[in-house]
Amino acid sequence: MFCFTIVQAQSEPNQAVIDSIHRNVLSFKDRDSTALAAANYALGEVYRYSFFADSAYYYYHNAQKYYESKKDNYKLARTLYGIAVVQKNEKDLTGSELTSVRAMALLEPLNETEEVIEAKLRIYNNLGLVFGELEQYEESVSYYKKSIELIEKLGGDNRITMYFAKNNLALSYKKSSAYELALENYGQILNNPDLIDIRPDFYALVLDNYAHTKFLNKNFDELPNLFFEALKVSDSINPGGYNSISINQHLAEYYHYKNDVTAAKHYAYQAKNIAQNYHKDELLSSLLLLSKIEKGEKAVEHLSAYIKLNDSLQKNERAIRNKFARIRFETSQIEKENIQIAKERMWLLIISVVIIIASILLYLVIAQRNKNKELQFIQQQQETNEEIYNLMLSQNESIEEARALEKKRISEELHDGVLGRLFGTRLSLDSLNMNNSLEAVKTRGQYIAELKTIEEDIRKVSHELNTDFVSGSGFIDIIKTLVETQTMAYNLTYKLEHDDDINWDAVSNKKKIHFYRIIQETLHNIYKHAEANHVNISFKLKNNVICLSITDDGSGFDVNKAKSGIGLKNINSRINEINGTLKITSEKEVGTTVIIEAPIP
Repeated sequence: MFCFTIVQAQSEPNQAVIDSIHRNVLSFKDRDSTALAAANYALGEVYRYSFFADSAYYYYHNAQKYYESKKDNYKLARTLYGIAVVQKNEKDLTGSELTSVRAMALLEPLNETEEVIEAKLRIYNNLGLVFGELEQYEESVSYYKKSIELIEKLGGDNRITMYFAKNNLALSYKKSSAYELALENYGQILNNPDLIDIRPDFYALVLDNYAHTKFLNKNFDELPNLFFEALKVSDSINPGGYNSISINQHLAEYYHYKNDVTAAKHYAYQAKNIAQNYHKDELLSSLLLLSKIEKGEKAVEHLSAYIKLNDSLQKNERAIRNKFARIRFETSQIEKENIQIAKERMWLLIISVVIIIASILLYLVIAQRNKNKELQFIQQQQETNEEIYNLMLSQNESIEEARALEKKRISEELHDGVLGRLFGTRLSLDSLNMNNSLEAVKTRGQYIAELKTIEEDIRKVSHELNTDFVSGSGFIDIIKTLVETQTMAYNLTYKLEHDDDINWDAVSNKKKIHFYRIIQETLHNIYKHAEANHVNISFKLKNNVICLSITDDGSGFDVNKAKSGIGLKNINSRINEINGTLKITSEKEVGTTVIIEAPIP
């Protein structure tokens, strides 16, 4: 069963166990390669848990060669996992990632038995640790979530295993500043009242991480009591043990933040003194912490010690990686000697290579042909989309033309019919005005004035109706329909503004299509990533350049660290097509603004 491993101090491996395995190796040699592979694997395990990286790597590598020759994918994957852990411990993070991925590829085709699931679980956990060390926390979280999904597939009581996975997941959340998610996962673990009795060492570790996350989140409730409780539990198991290093460091950070210099120094030196008996990474972090807490010459002294130790560790890591390379090289030399002995099989090897190359070439030809077909399909799809959009524009223009004709007809009716009759009535009243009394003349004069007013109003309406004031508004209507439809589906409110000075008739349909698709893709991205409630969209005209601005009130993101997904790549491609420029500004918890500028011609 997979389980979380709490780091122990480097110690000498059990010599009796090693001697027993070596005797088995001598008895199996040249007689049973399967047993020999198992013996080498066992030696690799013993040396790995004792932190003797070069010896562990050597025996794992021997076992790897045996299992590769036997094509035993499960045992080969298990051996590669051991190598990956050794590489990770020695900071060869890229090598550990590649080895882990290779091990996972071997396990994927196998039936998901419990032992295969457990092996996958170990690999996902190692990948989570690797990406955490690389500060690629999104990938780290992804692999820990995969490990949790696998734990749920296992039979039996796997609560402790699940707690270990959630602790790792919470640690990545903490390092990526997702403190609320980290606290949620730590809280789920600590909700088990029996954990302190079942695994007190793990309980202390989780409680310390929980308290430190609250500290980082500026939530000082129950602090520093939670740290003291974690330290008490840890010391009750192993006074001055490995887990107490981080607890003392976190207490030092807390008191340093509270400006309690005496307490901060006390716990920082406690951490340093304990770390000297364990892995150098903890001593490194303790020295750095002391350089921040101390002042003057002592701070410089600790910083110098930190730099010196850090340089030493980097040199040691490079030496270990070089030693790994030498092990691989020496093994390759032995393999070359075996090939020399087996010359009679050379022709078979050549034929096999030719067949493989031919197969690869055939595969490449077929793959390229399929890729070309796919590209043709995408191009056809794009052309179809543009044709549909052109039809939409044409239909909208036809509707606008019909509106204009109807308004012109009404204008003519008003001008030729109603105005003519009103004009005749006014003339009749004018002629009668000469033959009546002063009072009658005054009354009819009022009517005549009123008729003149009506005549002017109708004339004004006639001219307004006869003006094609909707010219060029078709594209904006389509944009408005798009925005209304998508914001309703995405539960967003919106504001759409446009500059009437933009002559959309002078803008090519191709450019309109790209503006349409950019807005569509941006709204989709806002819904998918931003968690926004409102979006502002505006079209402005500046020096014959159309400026499209899209602003949301979402969560925002770090523009410099954001990955360029397929949506953003599509937007950039469309902007290049219209000779435009793209500018994205964003602030966390404030929102994001996307500005696209493109010339009209």
